Amino acid sequence: MDTDNVEIIKVSATSRTSAVAGAIAGIFREQKFANVQAIGASAVNQAVKAMALARDYLAEDGYDVISIPEFVDVEIDGNIRTAIRINVEER
Repeated sequence: MDTDNVEIIKVSATSRTSAVAGAIAGIFREQKFANVQAIGASAVNQAVKAMALARDYLAEDGYDVISIPEFVDVEIDGNIRTAIRINVEER
């Protein structure tokens, strides 16, 4: 997979769970994978809840997806921050 042009769904602490879940499901349906990224405990909480909801949405379409979390370093305003990136793939 070419990770240079991959769209990343960025989740914040104030992101609406259903909106993020819809974005995950929509991108997955098009690309057969999705990447979700969050920085901070509240944002990761929203991302995990959205993943659970997106899994249900995709199951209705016959997809069995798994979530693979990893740590990534991202640069924000010249500072390096550690984010959680959740890779969504079909089982």
